[in-house]
Amino acid sequence: MKKIIFSTLLLSFMGNIFAQQANIYSEKVTSAANVCTTISNLGMIGNSFNGSFDVLGYPSAEYPCGSGIEHIFEGGLWVGGVKNGQTLVSTGAIDDASGYSTGKAGFEYTSKMEMTERSSLINSPYYLPTAVSHQDFSATFSDTSIFLTSATGGQIPIAEHTPLGLAIDFQAYNWNYSFANFFVILNFKIRNVSDAPIDSVYLGYWLDGVIRNVNITAPGGTAFFNKGGNGYIDSLNMGYEFDANGDVGYTDSYIGTKFLGAELNGKANVNPNFRSFYNTWQYKNAADPLYFFPVTDAQRFGKLTTGLNLRADWDPTIINSIKQANNRSNLVSAGPFSQLKPNEYIDIAFALVFAKRVLDGNPATADNLAQKANLIKNAEWAQTAYYGEDTNKNGTLDDGEDKDGNGKITRFVLPAPPQIPKTKIVASDKKIEVYWASNSENSIDPISNKKDFEGFRIYKTAVGFDIQKTQDIYNSLKLIGEWDTKGDNISYETGFDEIRLATPMTFEGDTTQYYYKYTFDNIQNGWQHVIALTAFDAGDKVNNLESLESASLANVFHTFAGKPANNDFKNGEPFAYPNPYYATASWEGTSTFEEDRKLIFANLPKNCEVNIYSVSGDLIDSFTHDNNYQGADSRWYETYSNPDKTVFSGGEHAWDLLSKDSQIIARGLYVFTVKDLDSGKVSRGKFVIVK
Repeated sequence: MKKIIFSTLLLSFMGNIFAQQANIYSEKVTSAANVCTTISNLGMIGNSFNGSFDVLGYPSAEYPCGSGIEHIFEGGLWVGGVKNGQTLVSTGAIDDASGYSTGKAGFEYTSKMEMTERSSLINSPYYLPTAVSHQDFSATFSDTSIFLTSATGGQIPIAEHTPLGLAIDFQAYNWNYSFANFFVILNFKIRNVSDAPIDSVYLGYWLDGVIRNVNITAPGGTAFFNKGGNGYIDSLNMGYEFDANGDVGYTDSYIGTKFLGAELNGKANVNPNFRSFYNTWQYKNAADPLYFFPVTDAQRFGKLTTGLNLRADWDPTIINSIKQANNRSNLVSAGPFSQLKPNEYIDIAFALVFAKRVLDGNPATADNLAQKANLIKNAEWAQTAYYGEDTNKNGTLDDGEDKDGNGKITRFVLPAPPQIPKTKIVASDKKIEVYWASNSENSIDPISNKKDFEGFRIYKTAVGFDIQKTQDIYNSLKLIGEWDTKGDNISYETGFDEIRLATPMTFEGDTTQYYYKYTFDNIQNGWQHVIALTAFDAGDKVNNLESLESASLANVFHTFAGKPANNDFKNGEPFAYPNPYYATASWEGTSTFEEDRKLIFANLPKNCEVNIYSVSGDLIDSFTHDNNYQGADSRWYETYSNPDKTVFSGGEHAWDLLSKDSQIIARGLYVFTVKDLDSGKVSRGKFVIVK
C-alpha cells in the first residue's frame, strides 16, 4: 500500500488588505474512510498531481486507498451574487493546467490559519469530544484579500479578483464505517463580513474530475485527461464523472459531487425558487456555445444560476453527449438565497461520493442505472449523514428527534455499528493468532440509544493479493469466520464457544484483557496476510436500520508469519530465503524498481547485527534487528504493505538486496554473519543470488 505521510505542507506568503500578516496554505490527507484525498485549508480538494503529490506522496483523490485509482484533479467552492449592482463570483479553483499557486487567477481565497484535525475515535491522537466524524479537518478562509506580499516585500495582486466580502468556516468529515467509508463531506459556513448586502446568492462546488489509475498511466498530457464521461442525477442533486475509455478495467469507478443541503442563519431557505443546478464544460474551451469555459464573473454567475439539467434538450441529447469521453469539469450549484445581509451567514454542504461501477457487461459509456447502483446507494448514505437527527427531513426538530438534547437539529450523524474490537495479532512459525477484547459488546447506537451488539467477523486476504496491479484491500478481504449471539433468532445462532478463551489472556506491556482467540494454521512464512476483525449489530427494525458492521479497514493488520526470535541461537542457525534468490522472487509483484526487492533473514535473535559480505570479504551492507522491526528500512513494505500496521514474528528481517551505497549487487555467492547483541555469540551463513 502506498504510504501516506501525515505531515502538513506549508507554503507561507505575506499580506492582505487589512494587515501585513502571513497567509498560509496547508494540506492534509483523509485516512479514516477508504478515500485518501488531499484537502486544503482553502476548501480545495485534490492537489492537481502536483506539489504535495510529488513532494510528499499525497494522493489527489484515491479510492480505494492504496489502489492508485485517482478521481480528482482539483476542486473548490464558488460563491456568486450581486453587490452594489455588480455581479461578482468568488472562486476557490478553476480550470488550470497546474492547479493552485500564489495569486493565480481563479484561486481567490486566502487563509491566516493552518488546517486543524480532530477525531471522535477515542483511540485517535486527535480525539476531541467535540469532533463530528472519525476525522474532521477544520479551517477558516476568506475572499477579502486582493494583494499578497512577495518574499522581497513587493505586492502581488490576486489576478482578476473583486471580493464579495466573505469569511468562511470550513469542515471536512469522513468516517471509517463500512457503510460510509466512500464519501467525504465538505461543510461551509459563509458569512457576509462586508458592510453591504449581497443579493441573489448562489453557491456551488466546482470539480475537475479525472479517473485514471496512476499505476497504469502516469499523470500528464492531454491523453491522460480527456477520457472522462459525465452525468447528473437530478433526484440526488449530484453530478458525476467516470472513466469512459482510459484505464477501463483498472478503474471502474465514479466520483460524484452532491449538494446535500443549505440553510440561511440556521433556518431553511424559504425562497420558493431555490433548487440545484448542474453544468459541465470542456477544459479551457471558450468557443463551444454550450460547454464553454467561463472566464468572466458574469459568465461564471451564469453557470451558477442556469443549469444544463433544466434545458429542454437535456434528455436525451445532452445526456448522451456528455457520456462520451472528453476533458470536462463539473459544477453543482444551489440557489438563490434572496439576500445575505451584513453578518448573516449561509450553511451549505456538499459530498464527494466515490463508488465502484457495477460491471454488467456493457461498456462504461452505457452509464446505465445498473452500473450506477453503488453510486446511488453511497450518495444516499451521504444524504443520511447530512440529515442527522432530522429523520423526517422536514428541516425542523420534531418530537423524538433531539437525541442529544441540545435543542436543535444536529446534522452529520450516522447510525453506528459496535465499537471496533481491541485486537492483538501474534505471528509465529507458519501460524498467526488473533486475540481480541470484549469492548464491542457494550456499544450503544446513537440513533436507537440501545445497546446493540450481535457478533464478530474475521477476514483475511489470499496469498498474493498485494502484488496485483490494482491493490484493493477492502475488496480483497474474504470472510473467514463469523460468530453471533445465540438465542435471539438473528444471523446463524453460532454462539461464541469456538473462540472464547477459558481464561482471559494478557500480554507484556499491555493491560487489555483478551477474551477471544482465532488461529490461522499452515500459513506460509514470509508472505503478507492482511487480517481484519469487525463487530456487527442486530439492526433496528423500528428505526428501519439494517445490521451495521464496524469498519474492516479501521482494524487491519499486515501480518507476516515467520520464525520467532532465536535468542542465543538455541533454535538453530539463522538462514536467508528464498535461497537461491531468483530475480525477481514471486512475492515482489509488478514493481520494476530495484528498491522493491527483498530477501529475508530468518531465525534471528531478538537483538542482533547482520553483516553481508562478498566471498572476497568485502562488506556489502549491514543492519541491526530488534523487537521494534516493522519493515521501514525496506521499500517493499511501503510499496506493497504498510509499515505502520505490520506484525512480524520477531525473528525475521527483510533486506532490499542493495549495497550500503544503494548499488545493485551482482549475482553470485554471499556470506553473512549474525551477532547476538545480548549474548555476543556469532553465527555464519550464506546465500546465492541468481539473475
